[in-house]
Amino acid sequence: MTLTLAAAALAFATASASAETMKLTIATEGAYAPFNYVADDGSLQGFDVDIAKALCEKIKAECTIVKQDWDGMIPALLAKKFDAIVASMSITEERKQKIDFTGKYYNTPAVLVARKDSKIKIGTDGHVDPASLKGLKIGVQRATIHENFARANFPGAEIVVYDTADNANLDLMSGRLDARMDDILALQEGILKQEGGGDYAIMGKGWTGGLLGDGAGIGVRKEDSKLRDALSQAILDIRADGTYKKINDKYFNFDVYGD
Repeated sequence: MTLTLAAAALAFATASASAETMKLTIATEGAYAPFNYVADDGSLQGFDVDIAKALCEKIKAECTIVKQDWDGMIPALLAKKFDAIVASMSITEERKQKIDFTGKYYNTPAVLVARKDSKIKIGTDGHVDPASLKGLKIGVQRATIHENFARANFPGAEIVVYDTADNANLDLMSGRLDARMDDILALQEGILKQEGGGDYAIMGKGWTGGLLGDGAGIGVRKEDSKLRDALSQAILDIRADGTYKKINDKYFNFDVYGD
């Protein structure tokens, strides 16, 4: 009788623990290498994806990672199609009006890339001289911090928007754009490391802060404060235990977390 009761208690405890396992669906874009992309076998890969998996392991959650088009990312989160966004989404005041963010998990500058023989000029501060962009076509991805920054700071340029970074990169390398604005690492991967990328260069110094936000964070619904806090702590934990460095070094040769 005692053994039977003990076995029953163990079975109940195991079942209860299983029932309490947090199950999360996490969205990424799958079109922003090296942060997130679809591999040849159809799986989602990249820095964002590896970070998401590490965080799920840290908070002991069972996670499914799904692909979501960029411009529908926040609406789909609010519609509860998934629980969190891990897609290199920058933390900005505009976005914080709709959703909450964890602390940052990386912060790298935005830059302009153009042909090396471009007429774009560099100012005395090391940044691109906005006056030299007059009449030029600058490609950005739609509904991004880079679109907002370009419109605010390059008034003489024609800002051309694209559904994905990949499509914008293709148009630059096909001669249909004069320059591309995006994250420095995304442009290194999408243009400078590609065939023909040697004809292109980063124009001057990069930009951070302001309209570009406070780094990339994980987006969650405002009512999900416990999830936000758990993921924020998990980011700090993987920084402390070496997991973050292992993932970082798989993709980059410097610490992308930033200051």
